Amino acid sequence: MALFNFGKKKEESGCCCGGNCDSDTIDAGKTDKKEEASIKVLGSGCAKCNQLEAATKEALVKLGMEDTIEHVTDFSKIAAYGVMSTPALVVDGKVVAYGKVLKTEEVIKILQKVRG
Repeated sequence: MALFNFGKKKEESGCCCGGNCDSDTIDAGKTDKKEEASIKVLGSGCAKCNQLEAATKEALVKLGMEDTIEHVTDFSKIAAYGVMSTPALVVDGKVVAYGKVLKTEEVIKILQKVRG
């Protein structure tokens, strides 16, 4: 049996992460995504996110790259990348890993592959 909900306005729910992820903030995040640093760590700032950032910094040093790393904690900006599981690593605008803490050697391999 199908139930129809005529005349009732659909309620908008908040983002699963507790942030404000309505269409306007996600669109703003997409705009920010275009004007980005070359390497980003996406996540709330938890221990795992900080571990990924540290591994990425170490990988950059080992490769002799002088990129800066931006740590993005704004949930609407994270959602603009389509990331639902953090921490995540973004290199040159492309999500290259998400949902796990990478080791330094894994980050090195990713950077070498993405940047050639």
